[in-house]
Amino acid sequence: QLQASGGGLVQAGGSLRLSCASSRRTSSNNGMGWFRQAPGKEREFVAALGWRGSTTTYADFAKGRFTISRDNTKDTVYLQMNSLKPEDTAVYYCAQNRWSTAGSSSLQYAYWGRGTLVTVSS
Repeated sequence: QLQASGGGLVQAGGSLRLSCASSRRTSSNNGMGWFRQAPGKEREFVAALGWRGSTTTYADFAKGRFTISRDNTKDTVYLQMNSLKPEDTAVYYCAQNRWSTAGSSSLQYAYWGRGTLVTVSS
């Protein structure tokens, strides 16, 4: 129901924009989030967007480099990632919050998409 795309191989310092498209009507009343999981590590929160896009939350490592946005007319959420670092290498997942908030806990998210792999070379 949620499909992330836009991943790929990029050099350090480069940019990528991830997209998350929903095959079902995505409620503008629900928050949306991005998480990532690096090899051998636990999944971690990246960024989230509240309903109507009025509220955002970012992990410390994402602040100033990543931007989350949404286009409700296209049922799509984006994650613009700039100044990428090798440590950003991970599978990135989008998810839909049960509620309208821009929460950072994975427990708040009911629907998860298939991830997209981002590889940042040094």
